[in-house]
Amino acid sequence: MEYKQQFAGNGHCFLHRKGLPVSMQPQIFIPEYWRSRSALTSSAKGRGTTVFIRPNADEDWALRHYRRGGLIGKLLDDRFVYTGLRKTRAWREFHLLAYLRQQHLPVPEPVAAHVTRSGCSYRADLITRLIPDSQDLHEVLSQRPLTIDEWESVGEVIARLHNCQVYHHDLNIRNLMLDAQGSVWIIDFDKCRRRSGNSWKQGNLNRLHRSLRKSASNETQWYWQESDFTTLAQRYKSAIAQTAP
Repeated sequence: MEYKQQFAGNGHCFLHRKGLPVSMQPQIFIPEYWRSRSALTSSAKGRGTTVFIRPNADEDWALRHYRRGGLIGKLLDDRFVYTGLRKTRAWREFHLLAYLRQQHLPVPEPVAAHVTRSGCSYRADLITRLIPDSQDLHEVLSQRPLTIDEWESVGEVIARLHNCQVYHHDLNIRNLMLDAQGSVWIIDFDKCRRRSGNSWKQGNLNRLHRSLRKSASNETQWYWQESDFTTLAQRYKSAIAQTAP
């Protein structure tokens, strides 16, 4: 897949896949632009809001505007300190997704990144291709238990990610997807990065384990038990020793 970087006036910078069905302009990163064209299909709450758009009959995209979380988010909201284009969150996530796709990891395809610089700060957006016919694991486990094969697939995909030395900042059940073919995907690579060593890998698994336990405590209908995570961990352990894809 080929990518192109463009610069426009008023501090706008774009990084995008070649051959897009739209031209690079700031308004394509604004939900109202797509709503006015009846192309905004739905939205999902998270840190800020991700909106889902359909630019044509062949593609569905997820558009996310980067926002800060926690107490600092109440002050700065969507502004970040600018220390160079390659260090912006949108550029880093776009390039990380492109790298993982090259390694044949099941992650969303990056479509376009947008950074608007204003003095020493910037705002940013990212568009990725939507994973068709998929649900996150929280949705699935609220409806049915995963099979042993599915839990093993989760463990294997995480091992493949770690074998590429990629640390996932927020590995939880809402950032793992299952599609209609039973394939497992990993999403949301904001603040994720390539990282040396192995000491951090167990911490990633522990975070996922905590998210499963938390939902088990909070949800009235939850199809999960501790032995499921044991199945995941055993498959992870056997796959982690393999070489990177």
